[in-house]
Amino acid sequence: MATLNELVTDFLAQKCIAVAGASRSRHNPGNMIYRKLRKTGYNVFPVNPKIETIEGDTCYPDLQSIPVKTDGVVIITRPAVTEQLVRQCADLEIPKVWMHRSLGFMGSSVSELAVKFCRENRITVIPGACPMMFCKPVDFAHTCLCWMLKLTGGLPKPA
Repeated sequence: MATLNELVTDFLAQKCIAVAGASRSRHNPGNMIYRKLRKTGYNVFPVNPKIETIEGDTCYPDLQSIPVKTDGVVIITRPAVTEQLVRQCADLEIPKVWMHRSLGFMGSSVSELAVKFCRENRITVIPGACPMMFCKPVDFAHTCLCWMLKLTGGLPKPA
C-alpha cells in the first residue's frame, strides 16, 4: 500500500493533467489549482461545461473533449459530479484522480462512492487535500494548512 506522499509524488510526476471544476473566479480553488499547475510547467486542461475559456485558454465541457489523453484529473466539483467524472476517467483509461477537499465549510469533492469506484477500477485516487499543499513551490498558506492537517490527522488516508 502506497503512502500519501508516494501517491502525491506519483500524481505530480505526471505532466498532462485536467482540472475538472476550473472556474473564471480567480479566488475559486479550481482556478487557483489550474493557474498553479500551468505556472509550474504542467500541460493542464480546464474542464467546466458552463465556460468556454479560462485565463485565455480553451475550457472543455467534459474529459472526452480534451484533444489529448491526460495522465490524471484533479476534481473540484460537488461529490455527485465527482461520481460522473470518475466514470469518464474509467472510460478514457485515465489512471489517476485527485479529489480536492477544502477546509470544513468550504466544501469537498470527495465521494465515498467515487473513491470505491476508483479503487475497483484500478484508478489511483487521492481522496482529499489540495494539490497546492504539495506542488512546489508551496506558498506559505498551503504550507501551514498541510502542517495543520498533518498535526490533526486531517490528511487523506491511502487504502
